[in-house]
Amino acid sequence: ARREYLQEVAWNLSGQRARGQTVYGIYIIRHSSAEPSDAPEDVGIILEGVTVLHELRNVPFALSILLAFLKYTFEALQKIILELDGNRLSAKVQALKTVLSH
Repeated sequence: ARREYLQEVAWNLSGQRARGQTVYGIYIIRHSSAEPSDAPEDVGIILEGVTVLHELRNVPFALSILLAFLKYTFEALQKIILELDGNRLSAKVQALKTVLSH
């Protein structure tokens, strides 16, 4: 019932609104009568069409979380899985490698 007066905006990589097809993105839920300057009802992150984080404070914060996630994901794939430049790991990826090796 709550979504009746809320509108949801989610963009996929091609800029189209399609939450279920979104590889990764940020969604914003606003009251349908909200002004552009009003704070959103909810801001969250979508990965593979699934909401993985919600109730983030604002879009810039959500974007910083998403970019950090992507950075460490690509680093882990490159350095742990593909074993490229594996002797220089960030602290977060080193911790992941330690957990995976046990």
